[in-house]
Amino acid sequence: MKNVTVIGSGTMGRGIAFSCARAGFTTIVQDINDTALDNCQSYIVHQFNRSVEKGELSREEANQAINRLTYTTSIEEAAKDADLVIEAVLEIMDLKIEIFKQLDKLVKPSALLATNTSTMSPTEIAAQTSRPDRCIALHFFNPVPKMKLIEVICGLETSEETINLCFEFGRKLGKECVRINEFPGFAVSRMNCLIGNEAMIMVMEGVGTVEDIDKAIKLGLNHPMGPLELADLVGLDTRLRNMEYLFQTLGEKYRPCPILVKYVKAGRLGKKSGKGFYNYSK
Repeated sequence: MKNVTVIGSGTMGRGIAFSCARAGFTTIVQDINDTALDNCQSYIVHQFNRSVEKGELSREEANQAINRLTYTTSIEEAAKDADLVIEAVLEIMDLKIEIFKQLDKLVKPSALLATNTSTMSPTEIAAQTSRPDRCIALHFFNPVPKMKLIEVICGLETSEETINLCFEFGRKLGKECVRINEFPGFAVSRMNCLIGNEAMIMVMEGVGTVEDIDKAIKLGLNHPMGPLELADLVGLDTRLRNMEYLFQTLGEKYRPCPILVKYVKAGRLGKKSGKGFYNYSK
């Protein structure tokens, strides 16, 4: 496996692309939006420059990694030589299925197709292709360069060869992989969504301030980040889509907290919009 394509240049896509290029893979980032690609490229170059400043990479190593990256709006160009394609678009099932249908026709027969999803079914997505045995979910965590875990989620038809290749890919990225058999929400998202939703309910009930609830969880449960701060980082619109999917598939205990719905309607989406449970505009 030498050539990796990332579909989507948002927060997760650019983090995955940075990690792939740093690990030595020839990496193409595809997005339909030129501005998004420009922002992605600026972010990645900045991250490599910071790595040099911190002494994590030499200037030569950083330049070599930057040169391994290509950016394009053409999905045909991005897919044609890929050994592995990682789709990292919005958590919308119809969108993911449409992208997989396109990729299935464009990539070479040996290529693997992976969805970076935190909740959605790789079996359902893979069923729309002619290669369900070579389809899988690779759940990266935000921020991708720092987070060590990849959940490798096996669909109903995913082959052992595909799983083994993905574990090898994860090791080359310097990540730890865990094998998860598909069920809505997988392992981490099921727990994370519950904790975050309960924290939101406590805010709504007046149990404590946003800051105090986060502080209590960080210090009392030894979490590196409070659940409300984490929800802001992920994006409250993304968290709401995840909660709605889990509510539909797993039932009442995943009903989204009303304050989450209200904040998304108000455009308070978290860090990316400047305001969520915290105010980032300052």
